[in-house]
Amino acid sequence: MNAFDTPFLVLAVAVLAQWLAVYAGHVIRRTIRPLAEHERGDFGVILSAALTLLGLIIGFSFAMAVSRYDQRKTYEEAEANAIGTEYVRADLLPAEHAAKVRDLLRKYLEQRVAFYVAADDAQLRRINADTDKLQGELWSTVVRAVSPQQTPIEAIVVSGMNDVLNSQGYTQAAWWNRIPVAAWGLMGLVAISCSLLFGFGERRGGALALVLPVIVSISFLLIADIDTPRAGVIRVLPQNLLALSETMKPR
Repeated sequence: MNAFDTPFLVLAVAVLAQWLAVYAGHVIRRTIRPLAEHERGDFGVILSAALTLLGLIIGFSFAMAVSRYDQRKTYEEAEANAIGTEYVRADLLPAEHAAKVRDLLRKYLEQRVAFYVAADDAQLRRINADTDKLQGELWSTVVRAVSPQQTPIEAIVVSGMNDVLNSQGYTQAAWWNRIPVAAWGLMGLVAISCSLLFGFGERRGGALALVLPVIVSISFLLIADIDTPRAGVIRVLPQNLLALSETMKPR
């Protein structure tokens, strides 16, 4: 877990850092370098350019977060399809092996649902360990069920199990694919610079000085929330996997 896994912490830190930058701008203007009236035109251009750059970076980061969120949803659907297809194809195996494969797939499906709703690292480690064990059992069961000279039908079952195992890897990779820390750092640096410029150029201060930090920080909150798979309000729920579990109950 890192700081970006707690979206509301990102909000609090962003508001505080930007408010301090606004305050520092006020102090610089009052005590070190007052802003002359004839300089306000050029200063306004600089501030506008900085705010435009900040908006572009926020928009780019938001697009990155949304694309990763959509990717996680897509792989959840693909994983449910792979498991459901292999569950049906198990009927092509000999009866004793088919029953064991279906039973293992039901247990495997339970672990995949648990992966999406896991709340802490210790629970996630247990789930991953159980998932790895079940994957080994599934593969060995299918391998034992097919003949040395695979028939086309048996090859379909083996290929389907390969899809099941691969889909878990794709899902895991999608959950690891997050907005880089360097992008967060750049976005934060530009936001603080804009707040500093805003504080330096603002004439009266007061509550108006909080408007920019709050607006930008809310944008950071939304980006962090979408980009965080296991925290916040916006999450990828295993809807397809849960729906599949209803159809895979023991006969």
